[in-house]
Amino acid sequence: MSVDQSLADLSDTLFSISVAVYSVAVVAFSAQLAFGRRPARELVGAAVGAGPDGTSIPGAGRAPSSRWGLIGLALTALGALVHAAVLVTRGMAADRLPWGNMYEFATAVVLVGVVSFVVLAVRVPGVRTMGAFVLAPVVLSLVAIGLFLYTETGPLVAALRSSWLAVHVSSAILGFGVFFVSGIASVLYLLRVRHDATGGSSSVLSRLPAAATLDRVAHRTAVFGFPVWTFAVIAGAIWAESAWGRFWGWDPKETWAFIAWVVYAGYLHARTTAGWRGRPAAWVNVVGLVVMVFNLLYVNMVSTGLHSYAGVS
Repeated sequence: MSVDQSLADLSDTLFSISVAVYSVAVVAFSAQLAFGRRPARELVGAAVGAGPDGTSIPGAGRAPSSRWGLIGLALTALGALVHAAVLVTRGMAADRLPWGNMYEFATAVVLVGVVSFVVLAVRVPGVRTMGAFVLAPVVLSLVAIGLFLYTETGPLVAALRSSWLAVHVSSAILGFGVFFVSGIASVLYLLRVRHDATGGSSSVLSRLPAAATLDRVAHRTAVFGFPVWTFAVIAGAIWAESAWGRFWGWDPKETWAFIAWVVYAGYLHARTTAGWRGRPAAWVNVVGLVVMVFNLLYVNMVSTGLHSYAGVS
């Protein structure tokens, strides 16, 4: 199968442009933290647009608008469009789904994370102050992806030429990308709780959303991502039976995907269990993100197994 080199080159160029746009967005969000007004005190329900009984509260969760925050959000949305074009043009160049190797998979995961943040920031303007803390890891991740995971555009390896690629890998990308935002929200929650408990004077941390808001963001995104990841694990098992004649073989990739599932199940359970709510549950969520990153990098690049050929399934 031939590759349209002009589209492949365009994809590479768009990748660099997306990194540049996201970098400027980081600067805008940082300016919001440095020069913006501190958000007003938020009620637990109001911070996420709902009252204690779950009913909608008009204008709830809306912090005073910040010009820098709006600029950062606009740049993030623009960067996401360019980022999406990276995958679209790469897929068109090779005439296949654009997640057939670790470079494409990781690029798609980061895109899902960015889109998740944009959706949250539009629905709950108060969380826009998370922008610098979300976009900075995005920029660093893309730079690392471009430096260490880049692969020339080409056809899929034979083992991935299956309709299950669209089902299993797509759901894994979606779940991982959402967990990316959830984990960052939990890290910020832990920082905010510590800041509030010690009466810290950090102007940066004081401008973050209230701890209750960050906790709710982490929980709700995990609630969304967990069934998607569950489906990805199940779909992977079905594909394994079709390809290798068994549903489960404790391959390193399978094992760590299951470990991640257990950790996130533990987080969702802890989040509703007395004595585990708050910081203990948040730490479980952070561990979940670490396990996901470990599964992507170490398991694919260091360990050996049936998934080593692509690092995506």
